[in-house]
Amino acid sequence: MKHKFNRKQIKEVGKIILINLLLLGFFVELGSLGFYLVRHNQLFYTRQRPSSIEEMGLNLEGMRMEISIVERLHPYFGYAPKPGPDFRPGFKYNNYGFISPYNYPFVKTNENQFIVGVFGGSVASNYSIYEIQNGILEAKLREVPGLENKELIILSFATGGYKQPQQLLILNYLLSVGQVFDMVINIDGFNELALSSVSNEQKLELTMPSASHIQPLTNLANNSLSTQALESILKIKQAKPRINQVASNLKNCRMASCYTINNLAIQGLIKDYYQEVERFQRYQQIPDHDGGEGSVFLFYTQESVLPEEKALAKITDTWVRTSTVINHILSAKNIPYFHILQPNQYHVTNRVFSSEEKAIAFTDNTPYRQPIVAGYPLLLNRIADLEAAGVTIFNGVNIFDAAPEMMYIDNCCHYTPAGEHILSSYVAESIKNILNQRLNPPNLNLANEPLTD
Repeated sequence: MKHKFNRKQIKEVGKIILINLLLLGFFVELGSLGFYLVRHNQLFYTRQRPSSIEEMGLNLEGMRMEISIVERLHPYFGYAPKPGPDFRPGFKYNNYGFISPYNYPFVKTNENQFIVGVFGGSVASNYSIYEIQNGILEAKLREVPGLENKELIILSFATGGYKQPQQLLILNYLLSVGQVFDMVINIDGFNELALSSVSNEQKLELTMPSASHIQPLTNLANNSLSTQALESILKIKQAKPRINQVASNLKNCRMASCYTINNLAIQGLIKDYYQEVERFQRYQQIPDHDGGEGSVFLFYTQESVLPEEKALAKITDTWVRTSTVINHILSAKNIPYFHILQPNQYHVTNRVFSSEEKAIAFTDNTPYRQPIVAGYPLLLNRIADLEAAGVTIFNGVNIFDAAPEMMYIDNCCHYTPAGEHILSSYVAESIKNILNQRLNPPNLNLANEPLTD
């Protein structure tokens, strides 16, 4: 016999359900407050709400929501991002495809401006963005006699995946179209080793642009992508609006539980996105590097995959040679040049990683680990050769060792805002010290005469 609920009983059941839902919401909110406190060391309700997606500390490196294929083949640079908007306020992918507030070549609007060109890969690009936003280098350079009142203009010529000799070639091209520099900074090391090693596996000449970046573009142009690769591109395209929507929800959260739910959701979406990108790279067919009938592109190739020792030695020689040539070119124009070897988690130092950072910063199956483990000592051994050739190089591999905060936001090479601050502070302090040394004693033959123009 079925039991029939009267109206009073239904109300009682409704009240119980409502009370339980309220209690559940209360405990979820309480737990979320604890989660936020542990993660950010502050109360959620007293936090300064982010004004942009970038300020939320999400790893959106190279993820442009408005287009599915970010890079375009470039006749001089190998590839370059398509000009267009950027999610960071005040920035854009300019007419040359670099993230900057300015189009290039940049022309000084007054003689007080001091132009600093930054070259390298994504780490150098992120450094430029951080510097423009925070002005750490500008503050330090104002401690150098003759630069007290200078207005620093940071121009980025760095893009994700760029590696030598792209920095050298881009510098020469920019000089040929009239770009003026008062100082040049080159931040590199990781891409040269990691991405050149990937190119070696594809039998692509090590000085060619990164195979990981150039192959998808040449395959599209050659109409040689597999069905699986095309399906992967579609999934990447579909993922972007979902990430953008959840990021917008996260930015506007007023309750800690909203933050926790959306934070977990977006971390999962970002992880899936990068897994799909890796899957796409595996699915893509190997292009006709030899420029045969099946390809409209000519690449320099190797007859076979070089043994690791030989490949890394060649990569290291290119790294030394290209930086030396950059220094010769700039020295002839009295433009100071500073080369920074970037830190990376796969090169072992005295840094102690927390379990949380280890889970983010390290992956056993990444193709980047071994080239860094075996290659960074080779770069370090050649610093003396660069110095003997007149290159001012700063060894930054240990700059994160004493930092208690998380420094890495992914299992590749990119830094948290705390890491960006340490890198910028290290570069600024190192450059300031060198410039002050060159100015003292006063009879020293300076290679930086434009500093006091």
